[in-house]
Amino acid sequence: MKLVKLIANLGYGSRKQVALMFREGRITDADGEVLYADDKLPHAAIRIDDEPLDPPAGLVLMLHKPTGYTCSTKDPGRVIYDLLPPRFRLRSPLLSPVGRLDRETSGLLLMTDDGQLLHRITSPKTGLAKIYEATLADDLRGDEAAVFASGTLMLESENTPLAPAPLVVDGPRQARLTLTEGRYHQVRRMFAAVGNHVDALHRSQVGGLALDGLAEGEWRLLGSDDLDRLFGAAD
Repeated sequence: MKLVKLIANLGYGSRKQVALMFREGRITDADGEVLYADDKLPHAAIRIDDEPLDPPAGLVLMLHKPTGYTCSTKDPGRVIYDLLPPRFRLRSPLLSPVGRLDRETSGLLLMTDDGQLLHRITSPKTGLAKIYEATLADDLRGDEAAVFASGTLMLESENTPLAPAPLVVDGPRQARLTLTEGRYHQVRRMFAAVGNHVDALHRSQVGGLALDGLAEGEWRLLGSDDLDRLFGAAD
């Protein structure tokens, strides 16, 4: 792939803008030598303004999503891409959220431009567990764990029962719920089905990955070791 197209696909600008960056001498090798558009170098050897290029296609990152942000590129309000470098929003292939957290749900959100990986993570066949921490409007009544684990609970307007979902009670109004499927607003609808309301919801873990101290609003790139941990519990 030509360097102009490579760098444009990483979101640094249009091909015209990237060509101008070459003319301005902003694109160099690791030793500071100015590069030209027809040069051929390994990805890792290219610098823009003395900074290494972002990872090539296949990028995976973990974001600690705060409440108030939408998993969208077009929402008129705050979106998750506002928390990332602006060029990440312009990458091709698109850097997409792996599943979604609604605006008022915080926690661990994975993003990738690898379509096959995205499908593997979200596929029901993978059975990747996701742990949610819920703060409820009312005290738990005591039978929720049995109802959620039964495999017979039906949500309103659906005709297929939910897969069994283990519930751990952490307090009168605090609970952790583990899901292996991802239906629309599932946690909120499950508690509504047993007469309660979720006041606050946080996803703390996906597969074998947890936030591990990642601050709210922060993100980090994931490597092969992270992906091994992600799938470790499901493999």
